[in-house]
Amino acid sequence: MSVLDKRSADQRQPRPEQGSGAPPGAEAGDTTAGAAKSAPERPRSRRRGLPLALNTVSVALGIAIWWALASAGFKLPTPPEVVDRAATLISDGTLADDALASLTRVLVGFALGTAVAVPVGFLMGWYGILRGLIEPWIQFFRTIPPLAIIPLAVVAMGIDETPKIFVIFLAAFLACVISTFQGVVNVDRTLIDAARVLGAGDATIFARVVVPASTPFILVGMRVGLGSAWATLVAAELIAAQEGLGYRMQNAQLYYDLPTIFVGLISIGILGLLMDRVLLLAERRLTRWQERR
Repeated sequence: MSVLDKRSADQRQPRPEQGSGAPPGAEAGDTTAGAAKSAPERPRSRRRGLPLALNTVSVALGIAIWWALASAGFKLPTPPEVVDRAATLISDGTLADDALASLTRVLVGFALGTAVAVPVGFLMGWYGILRGLIEPWIQFFRTIPPLAIIPLAVVAMGIDETPKIFVIFLAAFLACVISTFQGVVNVDRTLIDAARVLGAGDATIFARVVVPASTPFILVGMRVGLGSAWATLVAAELIAAQEGLGYRMQNAQLYYDLPTIFVGLISIGILGLLMDRVLLLAERRLTRWQERR
């Protein structure tokens, strides 16, 4: 067949209708694209549900092990005994008052510690002179447990709320300031040089480059500082406290009241966990640009 015959045969063949302007196979392509869009949503929802399921299994397993140890003869109260004591403390308002007192001390001490630690960490990381002046004192006090400051705090500040909050403040401050300082030091130098080439001044570089790049370190330091604040709470409430979870646990120790001690431990753990989840949520919202696994 010649070339002309081939052309005439092609002309006689019916052409596909193009009324809608869509090319052939457009429906199949749209279906494939829709499937491609919906495909990642299923694994994503599965990834979100898996940690919650694992957490539930972990909590149930922990309670089962605790119950088994108590039933095996270890000096531990059983979960029903702890639940019964918690119901008693909740009904008479004791647990709510203690939780509120402890939560107030932790929040005030943690907020003050973070508010001071963040600017101090920025100054240490940005200015070499201030780093040389401040860092030795930071490292010096980091080697001293906050609990060892309690006798000095009592003598210098009395026995009211001030020494309790100061000890918690110190624990949160020392944990957060180092993390903030490390975040400023680890900022990519290329980003700073590029900003200078584009004409940015120190204030602009600090606000638009250093602060965003240091935010993940700051939030991690805040989470560590929050844990240190709760860990210091029980010892801080040794200072002539009349209410608080730590005070209630120490008072229960005198009467060998293990269920009350467990109620205090679980209450501190739950409050600390909830506050940590709030910080974790803030971290995810403020550092969406950061790659995660």
